[in-house]
Amino acid sequence: MNTRGLRSQMKDSVPVAGLCPQGSYGVQDSLRSGFSSVKNDILPSHSLELSEKNFQLNQDKINFSTLRNIQGLHAPLKLQMEYRAARQIQRLPFLQSSHLALDTLRNNDESISFQDILNDPTQSEMMGEPHLMVEYKLGLV
Repeated sequence: MNTRGLRSQMKDSVPVAGLCPQGSYGVQDSLRSGFSSVKNDILPSHSLELSEKNFQLNQDKINFSTLRNIQGLHAPLKLQMEYRAARQIQRLPFLQSSHLALDTLRNNDESISFQDILNDPTQSEMMGEPHLMVEYKLGLV
């Protein structure tokens, strides 16, 4: 099996506990993905919870369709390209990225929300070994 192509696809991703729970022996790889959390396995308890999780995506779809109706096809395509470029700007894998450029494009840079106060990266449950995370991102491990 050729794993070279698979490794190049996974090079830009950082392992998360809910996305890759199985290691090579069928056991969760706690070193790379952190400890498992029951919270990741729980289904939404309320019907509005899914709507709230997808709020920004739904808001972007509405804005893109409005922009397309007003200015034409080029405007939402250009804005999506700028969003994609702003999402790719990140810090090292073991540091939380603030995505300031993306917030500026979405006009969220001057508003204070729930995530700004209660999503403090210094209180994160998962903190990995910096050298291991960089080597994983570069495809050395």
